[in-house]
Amino acid sequence: MPATITTAMVLSAGLGTRMAPASSVLPKPLIQLGGKALIDHVLDRHVDAGIVRTVVNVHHKADLIEAHLRGRCMPAIEISDERDRLLDTGGGVKRGLPRLGSGPFLIHNCDSVWIEGVGSNLGRLFQAWDDDCMDCLMLLALASQSLGYQGRGDFAFEADGRLRRRDEQEIVPFAFTGVSLAHPRLFDGSPDGAFSLNAVWDAAIAQGRAYGLRMEGTWMHVGTPDALAQAGQRLAEAKA
Repeated sequence: MPATITTAMVLSAGLGTRMAPASSVLPKPLIQLGGKALIDHVLDRHVDAGIVRTVVNVHHKADLIEAHLRGRCMPAIEISDERDRLLDTGGGVKRGLPRLGSGPFLIHNCDSVWIEGVGSNLGRLFQAWDDDCMDCLMLLALASQSLGYQGRGDFAFEADGRLRRRDEQEIVPFAFTGVSLAHPRLFDGSPDGAFSLNAVWDAAIAQGRAYGLRMEGTWMHVGTPDALAQAGQRLAEAKA
């Protein structure tokens, strides 16, 4: 039976330096894309997928993010406060673990948006979760068809669906969308304080417990002003 996923964490504590100068006025989660704040694109997607409670971590311009989120009714929002110390992606999720429950939960970067293909990508991700063999399940997009991604790919699939990282000189097809499912056990043995999610992903890959799912549709990494402009145009075209 597929897992019932009802909790999520949105990573919203970063400094947003690549989005300057806009991020000098607003934190990146509140920058507008198509007339809606980036974080609302994410949270609306959560509601559509059946998420009822989302933990949002805050650091940079935290008061503005908290004020904005008080205007939302769904999903229920809990704040994981990192004003004292920025904890990076892994440390941020680890601090939020007590609020996320004992089962698998969604992790979502605030600058990851997409135009759906056939059906719901989050719904497909939730359906694909297998608690017996997975500690994490990453949503991956074809790098060649993504907007705002400039790398050589991040991951490739093994024949059984497990993930492997790109070798240093290799080009691989898939980019990580900033969206994944994780079980709390993924963080067993992880360090205290600030650390990247890459540390726990690498451990899961080494143990054969990291899997991927291909996104259907168009992924947009809205991390720079240019990518923001391109994403706005693409959304407008999709609506038209």
